[in-house]
Amino acid sequence: MRISTGDGPVGTIYIIIDKSQYELIVYDDKGWYATYPVVFGNNSLSDKKMEGDKNTPEGTFRIVSKRSHKQWDRFMALDYPTKESWEKFNKRKEKGEIPASARIGGGIGIHGTWLHEDFVVDRYKNWTLGCISMKRNDVEELYNYTPVGTKVVIRK
Repeated sequence: MRISTGDGPVGTIYIIIDKSQYELIVYDDKGWYATYPVVFGNNSLSDKKMEGDKNTPEGTFRIVSKRSHKQWDRFMALDYPTKESWEKFNKRKEKGEIPASARIGGGIGIHGTWLHEDFVVDRYKNWTLGCISMKRNDVEELYNYTPVGTKVVIRK
């Protein structure tokens, strides 16, 4: 269920995604604007280490593009991997935490659920390959007032 202050956001917005709370929180120039329930990739809620681990990356990102999507309703792409993402990735390789042949991955974004599957969000069922998934009505609402360039912070 979405909780909101009512009218549309005022001024510049930014988004905080709290993985441990399964929430996407929107702030505007007045402060808190809305909270939406979300789900992620892996149940561990760990930071993304490499392509294929199904983890949702942590850090500061920007929405770089928006489009309608035939499977997930709407898709707002993030600029993952960022410089910060690459630094963490390379350090993990140096420490041997991930294979030398590992790739960083990409294609991370905020999107809806499969048609008629909003229940996965209600049940906290993590199912993506590392993206953030919202109920379809929620992602449409967020999509409509969120411009390209919006700052998105993902934290655990």
